[in-house]
Amino acid sequence: MKPWLLTIVRNCFLTVVSQTKRKQDVPLPADNEIDLADPALIAGDPDPEAAIMKREDHRRLNDLLAALPAEFREVLVLREMEELSYGEIAQITGAPIGTVMSRLARARALLKKNWHLSAEGSRHALQ
Repeated sequence: MKPWLLTIVRNCFLTVVSQTKRKQDVPLPADNEIDLADPALIAGDPDPEAAIMKREDHRRLNDLLAALPAEFREVLVLREMEELSYGEIAQITGAPIGTVMSRLARARALLKKNWHLSAEGSRHALQ
């Protein structure tokens, strides 16, 4: 390796370290100087309970998607997650557009039904 390249890498590292150190050394304002409506002082992160609920919903959705029959899961993922058109899905799957539309409608209905059933099951488990 060329020595000048290592010098560039070292200098870049030292620059980043010094900038990071400067960012951490911000003086806090006095109590009488704080404006509670200042957006910089309001945390934008969801509260821990909301974060856990969102993560649980994602896990449940992934489980329900995995439980769908393969032909339903395939068209649902291609349409909703990959945002492909019916024609593109028909080309990929080798199925007619009408079949793609039918499978998609059935997949959505089955996913919705299973979502509600799993929500009911989790409510009964909590009681």
